[in-house]
Amino acid sequence: MDKLVLVPTYNELHNVEPLIARLLALPYGLEVLVVDDGSPDGTGDRVRLLMAREPRIHLIERGRKLRLGSAYLAGFRHALDQGAELVFEMDADFSHDPDAIGEFLEAAREADLVLGSRYLHGAVKVVNWPLERLILSYCANLYTRIITGMPVHDATGGFKCFRRRALEGIRLDQVQSDGYAFQIEVSFKVWKRGFRIREIPIVFVDRRAGVSKMSRRIIWEAAWLVWRLRFVDLLGRVE
Repeated sequence: MDKLVLVPTYNELHNVEPLIARLLALPYGLEVLVVDDGSPDGTGDRVRLLMAREPRIHLIERGRKLRLGSAYLAGFRHALDQGAELVFEMDADFSHDPDAIGEFLEAAREADLVLGSRYLHGAVKVVNWPLERLILSYCANLYTRIITGMPVHDATGGFKCFRRRALEGIRLDQVQSDGYAFQIEVSFKVWKRGFRIREIPIVFVDRRAGVSKMSRRIIWEAAWLVWRLRFVDLLGRVE
């Protein structure tokens, strides 16, 4: 296993099969790992059927809905155990364009973590979001950059590519946040460990099917996390 794309799912029956097909059709020899939280719509069942025909598809079934951050961590550990050198994370709802994978691979030649950014070079590349959500997201990233000092424009995005050494270089067992906060925390720890981070522009398109998992809890968790990271950094205790 060389390049693994990690896709957490919950009730993504209508998206998961076409997404996997798009990823496997790319000329990069990708493998796909779906981490499904017991989707009642049959997402996990559909992935098992696909696995029977394609050995590059993998599945972790967790039985019930757990925290999104823990799904990423389960996927990271599986990827490392299987020897993956490049580990992608992306959403299952086509908000992230599979065709951008090639640009991530190019950037990963000189970076340990590549972030897909919606807010790079003064441009905002988000399609079909209501204005209030766009303002919230943009301001959250500005807030994160100011408080933590992390030099990235889109710390809350979920389209990323990690080199193996970056994931091995942080304490995955010490990452406990979720949602947007998870994305911030992992990138912050990679940065503080001295690994190279690069942002590349992407276009984010609001999900084409299903229901958003956004909640107030996720927003508030991210808002408080940046202060915790700042204080832990000042104490020299980033793990």
